[in-house]
Amino acid sequence: MAIEMKVPSVGESVTEVTIASWVKKDGDLVKMDEVICELESDKATFELPAEADGILRIVGKEGDTLSIGQVICRIEEAGGKAMADTSAEAPAANSAPKAAEAAPVAAPAAETAAAPAEAKTIEITVPAVGESISEVTVSSWIKKTGDTVGLDEIICELESDKATFELPSPQAGTLTVVANEGDVVPIGGVLAKLTVGAGAPAQSSVPLEAAPAAPVAVASETSDSYAAGHPSPAAAKTLAEKGISPASVQGTGVGGRITKEDAQNASATPAKAAEAPKAEAAPAAPAASGARTSRREKMSSLRKTIARRLVAVKSETAMLTTFNEVDMKPIMDLRKQYKDKFKEVHGVGLGFMSFFTKACSIALQDFPVVNAFIDGEEIVYNDFTDISIAVSAPRGLVVPVIRNAEKMSFSDIESEVVRLAVKARDNKLTIEEMTGGTFTITNGGIFGSMLSTPIINAPQSAILGMHNIVERPVAINGQVEIRPIMYVALSYDHRTIDGKDSVGFLVRVKQLLEDPMRMLLQV
Repeated sequence: MAIEMKVPSVGESVTEVTIASWVKKDGDLVKMDEVICELESDKATFELPAEADGILRIVGKEGDTLSIGQVICRIEEAGGKAMADTSAEAPAANSAPKAAEAAPVAAPAAETAAAPAEAKTIEITVPAVGESISEVTVSSWIKKTGDTVGLDEIICELESDKATFELPSPQAGTLTVVANEGDVVPIGGVLAKLTVGAGAPAQSSVPLEAAPAAPVAVASETSDSYAAGHPSPAAAKTLAEKGISPASVQGTGVGGRITKEDAQNASATPAKAAEAPKAEAAPAAPAASGARTSRREKMSSLRKTIARRLVAVKSETAMLTTFNEVDMKPIMDLRKQYKDKFKEVHGVGLGFMSFFTKACSIALQDFPVVNAFIDGEEIVYNDFTDISIAVSAPRGLVVPVIRNAEKMSFSDIESEVVRLAVKARDNKLTIEEMTGGTFTITNGGIFGSMLSTPIINAPQSAILGMHNIVERPVAINGQVEIRPIMYVALSYDHRTIDGKDSVGFLVRVKQLLEDPMRMLLQV
């Protein structure tokens, strides 16, 4: 029997993938879990393993873009069994079309009779979902031990530190869960076992004989709408924050699944209306409006990764922070004078981030030790400046990278900042866009922060913190003036960066920002 392999679900917002390359060729003999091709999505590149032993028959070609659930290839049983089965079934189907119409339950019965005499158990393992992802967390099981599942039916949801995705069943059979919800399983680790062959259909044959019509209808409905009313992890979190029951939300996702957008658009009014009768039926609890409540939520893989890395930085580096203040009036006057013309010519706004990025890239070349990092017992110095920009995305803090900032113009930097910020907001940043930075800039000022000590983004050696701009009285040429002042903070690894270099770097940044012409003249 030939097994159809379909494009698996690899992320909540991913609807299609591109076939990057075929590792195996058409007609090759492959083994179960052997990598046969590489697929690319807008989030990551991942490998597709074979779902059974047999002969590979390629359907999609390299470069083809396929939707989730679309057939990508077929695997035939070795020895031509699949061809024999197909040729045997075709005449039977053509010779008795009326018999099939008269007895709709006969087809499943025939399949059961033709099933292999012996059942076999296969392991469902964690697929490779990204180059830097080594483990995933079992977010929730949609199916339970003992449930009968169909081919490509979603059985559980997995969560990595990059994305949440659904795992389809590789074959039809009876499920036995191995990993529990909340367990962290490495790539290739066993999630569940699936009994296929005689064991799986035998369970469904009993109710079919007792009541042929009803079980067939129920099985069809379940396979089409197993996800109906079931929220994704992101949607469940949003609904919980709003206090809305998933039962009151209409899902627009695949199979009726409640997506994050559905949860965001959902109103709490229906839920409150449903609770009103309960309040009337129980007047003995008038203090409910002032009740002290609390709730518990599991940390997402992204949040756990952030926590683990930040604690490691605090314990593994000699982190120190130095401060200075910047008079923002020159930059604000320059923006006020040229912002309209700048946007007209370049199509992007002129913001503060381009000034800070450009100033840091120049200062990093003047103080290369700030742009270096420790690798074992060596210090690696970079002659380029890849500036990481900390962005607060819906799933948490992400740090996309602006490559070769020292060679970019103000308009190039602003365009790249906008592009990366939009991708971060839509959770479409690739792993490559978030790795490899040499220095980080974080702007807590947009949230109103006056002063902070940012934590180094390992393995980098330093990070610059921007803060809010406040008008303060300062002495200018012996006169007191009101100026827009911003505090800036540089956290650095004292193992490689001495106080002289850290202070010198921050003073250089201050000079460039308070006299922007220096950035144009490189003086």
